[in-house]
Amino acid sequence: MGFTMGLNLLLLVAMVATNILSLYHLSSNIQSKPPAAPPVPDHLLHQLQTIRATINHLTRLHPPAPPSAKKSTVSIPSDLLLYTHLSPIASSCKDNPDLLYQYMNYTPFSLCPSDSSVAESLILRGCHPLPRRRCFSRTPSSIPTSLPKTPFSTLPEKALLWNSYTCKSFSCLSQSNPNMGFDMKVEQSRFLDYKSGLDLPIPQFIQLSKSSKSVIRLALDIGGGTGTFAAQMKLHNVTVVTTTMNLGAPYSETVALRGLVPLHVPLQQRLPVFDGVLDLVRCGHAVNRWIPVAMMEFLLFDIDRVLRGGGYLWLDHFFSKKADLDKVFQPLIWKLNYRKVKWAVENKNDASGVKNGEVYLTALLQKPLSR
Repeated sequence: MGFTMGLNLLLLVAMVATNILSLYHLSSNIQSKPPAAPPVPDHLLHQLQTIRATINHLTRLHPPAPPSAKKSTVSIPSDLLLYTHLSPIASSCKDNPDLLYQYMNYTPFSLCPSDSSVAESLILRGCHPLPRRRCFSRTPSSIPTSLPKTPFSTLPEKALLWNSYTCKSFSCLSQSNPNMGFDMKVEQSRFLDYKSGLDLPIPQFIQLSKSSKSVIRLALDIGGGTGTFAAQMKLHNVTVVTTTMNLGAPYSETVALRGLVPLHVPLQQRLPVFDGVLDLVRCGHAVNRWIPVAMMEFLLFDIDRVLRGGGYLWLDHFFSKKADLDKVFQPLIWKLNYRKVKWAVENKNDASGVKNGEVYLTALLQKPLSR
């Protein structure tokens, strides 16, 4: 019995000693904190968020089957997962997982889906540039025997795919709205003469630039529709690149058919041009009061970035409410400190303009030679 009590006492002492050592080790670990993990790079976070958003979307569409049920064969599009390892995906794509899934859900090495409307929707929501895809673009079944020789020749109907549009011909588009830019007889006379004080004919602009000893060779037309401004400037040996979006009509294809260069980019994207290389940037009807003020400010300063010293900013028929022009947009424009060559304001006399008290502004401003 004495031996048993001694053994029990020895075990109790060993247990107490072990606990004391454990507490000492724990307290020493708490006092010496491990070094913090390095931060995760932003671009990797964006891609992980995109993948997570897509996975969450797929989970909602296809909830996990019970253990006894057969496993679902639906998964994230393989090319979407592959592309995330090759190149960053625009962060705004994660906010539109439904559209992103639809756009990337295709069969590789086959014909691309007829989904230009999905691509446009993603771009307009900030998902740009779009992920690349490994599929073959669709082309018209019959190729026209000849393409237009001048920017104002009749456009061949069979030179593009019409399945994405309500109208199935250029004549239909011209009849629905002659001002859309698809009637070459109408477009041939645009930008050539005065119809109001808001107009700045191209011949006069060329003369103004020559008088100030400013050479015009390269230009960008933001929201240039079917490319008529670029077409008219081409006749003066000026190269103009036109930004377009196919909002219900084949604007990009039409610009290309006219022998001009379309850039399929949204207004919120940084201009894909190097710093200080352009002689002129023109802003058409796409630049107007519906653009948020902060975005408008970034756009103006991005234009300043790409213009060379002595280059021109041409705001053509910019419209806004009269009060907003005086209090918001005019001070915003003057932040650039450009020289005022032309500044014309007139009432916007259509139904919307009369109802909302809107006005048009046409301004030609010259960037200082040096800062």
